[in-house]
Amino acid sequence: MTVTDPMSAAAIEEGRRLFTRAWTFSRGSPDLDHLPPDDRPEIAFAGRSNVGKSSLINALVGQLRLARASNTPGRTQELNFFTEPEAGVYLVDMPGYGFAQAPKDKVKAWNTTLRGYLSGRRTLLRVVLLIDARHGLKPADDEMMALLDTAAVSYQVVLTKADKISQTDLASTMTRTLQSLAKHPAAFPSVIATSAETGMGFEELRAVIAKLLDEHGGQ
Repeated sequence: MTVTDPMSAAAIEEGRRLFTRAWTFSRGSPDLDHLPPDDRPEIAFAGRSNVGKSSLINALVGQLRLARASNTPGRTQELNFFTEPEAGVYLVDMPGYGFAQAPKDKVKAWNTTLRGYLSGRRTLLRVVLLIDARHGLKPADDEMMALLDTAAVSYQVVLTKADKISQTDLASTMTRTLQSLAKHPAAFPSVIATSAETGMGFEELRAVIAKLLDEHGGQ
């Protein structure tokens, strides 16, 4: 389910082909000193610690364990880079944010790394910002959007766990989210609702990413 122009069959096929490649883990970067060379386009995935980010990445590439899902919020503590045989792009799993029980020094270190990555990574094309469809935008999400606006990094909002609420509630959440996005200059003006369990929205998400990469000479 999406609030944007319908994707063509050709665009959907491009997305399918991109994400059926043999994606593998490349490296984890605990800080800015350990980032890989910025020699290819990057699509990063951000969201609150319990938003289902690992599940979404795994569903996107059709693998069960590419990104490590955990029952413990805040477990991802590095920028995790994934690539594929043609080495045309990185997918980047960013540390979750907004988990109040994480140690304060760890949260501070994460925030420093995130800010540095977002503001200084020249090959970062877009951040896919994940929002739990059941809860909508929270203050921590507003803070992340403000950071992305300041860094002038384009971002696409994707709702997760959309199968967990009614269609009426989902439509309401999408409408409210779009209204909020209109206030943010770096936000891409569309929302995609997804479910890692049912596959909802993944054709559109794959197609959007493939189209973006094609426009910037990736893939």
